[in-house]
Amino acid sequence: MTDMSDMELLRDYSQQGSEEAFAVLVQRHIDLVYSAALRRVGLAAHAEEITQAVFIILARKAPQLRSDTVLEAWLYETTRLTSLSFLRGERRRQRREQEAYMQSTPPESSEESTWQQLVPLLDDAMGRLGKKDREAMLLRFFMNKNLREVAAGLQVTEAAAQKRVHRALEKLRKLFKKGGVVSTSAIIAGAISAHSMQAAPVPLTKSVIAGALAKGSVASGSTLALIKGATAMMAWTKAKTAVLAGAAIILAGTTTAIVVEHMLRHFDPGPKSSEVTVEDIFKHLDTDPKSADKLEGLSANLIIRPTQYPMGGVGFQTPSGKSVAVNTSFDQIIRHAYGFATSARMILPAALPKGQFDYLNSFPVHQRDELRAELKKQFGLTAHTETRAVDVLLLKVKEPEKLKSHLVQNGRPGNLGTFKMSQGLANDAVTGFESLQLAELLETIFQKPVLDQTGSGSFYEWKSKGEMDATLKNKNHEDKWRAMVDEFGLELVPSREPIEMLVVEKVN
Repeated sequence: MTDMSDMELLRDYSQQGSEEAFAVLVQRHIDLVYSAALRRVGLAAHAEEITQAVFIILARKAPQLRSDTVLEAWLYETTRLTSLSFLRGERRRQRREQEAYMQSTPPESSEESTWQQLVPLLDDAMGRLGKKDREAMLLRFFMNKNLREVAAGLQVTEAAAQKRVHRALEKLRKLFKKGGVVSTSAIIAGAISAHSMQAAPVPLTKSVIAGALAKGSVASGSTLALIKGATAMMAWTKAKTAVLAGAAIILAGTTTAIVVEHMLRHFDPGPKSSEVTVEDIFKHLDTDPKSADKLEGLSANLIIRPTQYPMGGVGFQTPSGKSVAVNTSFDQIIRHAYGFATSARMILPAALPKGQFDYLNSFPVHQRDELRAELKKQFGLTAHTETRAVDVLLLKVKEPEKLKSHLVQNGRPGNLGTFKMSQGLANDAVTGFESLQLAELLETIFQKPVLDQTGSGSFYEWKSKGEMDATLKNKNHEDKWRAMVDEFGLELVPSREPIEMLVVEKVN
């Protein structure tokens, strides 16, 4: 069984329930997870809890992982996000510690001293790399695989793998330079190869296997809370679904004159969509109930252009990650490019292209790099994730019994709820939603990150349309939503928290 690939082992576990296969996976990768967690949180006990949480998440999500997943990269990214969730819960200000550390540490050229400087910066820098670059770095320098093995893992030729590794390493070097670490790519590569992996404690492996196979049923309350926070953060990062099923893209308000007159277009009509054109999708986006099906069937297209339609901003994202919008703002296109659910978690430059745009991207979601490359090439825009302390709203339970009265009695409803505000009232009752979904929607309303701290995964519903109308009558826009939150027995509490933000920058 030790000769089987990661994905073969994972399929053996998810489909056959093989505990032996999962144990092999844990033994194979626990050092990677533990080392990454330890760098982030600094204390072995905290790193062990994060390691436990990561493998529980793996056990739960095993059936959902694609066959081409590079498991080392998936585990590393999950560890990074779980560590961020932990640090947020502990309210630790790691960024300040990093800055203080760098100010007190003189630059040296040796591999050992370089590693000491890299430690506080490494995982944030890795998080800023693209998916393929991060996979290449992990396989080559964290796991110390040769180029042939890297090529096999990435499913490319050795020459392509070598080019990818070189490019990723150079990107890291530049990121470290911005953080105050001046060194060569060779020294950085050597430092990471020599020091990035630490052996996890032997007893930890056994407890991780047992806890993960139980999928968290025997985990402590703190570990379960950590898993919930990490899973929510993963959902934010991937953003594979729309904020709510059927919800329109929220636009950024009034517009100014269009100054960008450029259209990007890669068009291949393809045999699948001979009866469907891009213009047909754009033109009937707000009236055709089959628009999503048509977009799913469309061959690879990428279009960004000044809007040609006067209709209000309309758009959606399909389950496979294809997206379309009419009369939308440019920041919404950036949001789709980097997989952020709302603009509230984006820090934008002042000189974004003005006006409204039509946008269509029918490339598969795993080819999002195509859109990012075009934004960089044509508009000089790039972006990276960064943990920053920002003003947020905490969604909390204020009146448990009141919330309980809205609980869906028969489990998950068949149709997730749609919130609509028109002329001061809600036109449609809410048929069902989770608290996390409500938090996501509230972000678009208040344009501020909303963190779900209700601790609930249940579904809730309004009892009647009349109840909603009575609640929201004669209130301004934000007060309507605060009143709705109050009617559910919830509250929005202002706070300041370190969260992952998307920083968009102009390329010189």
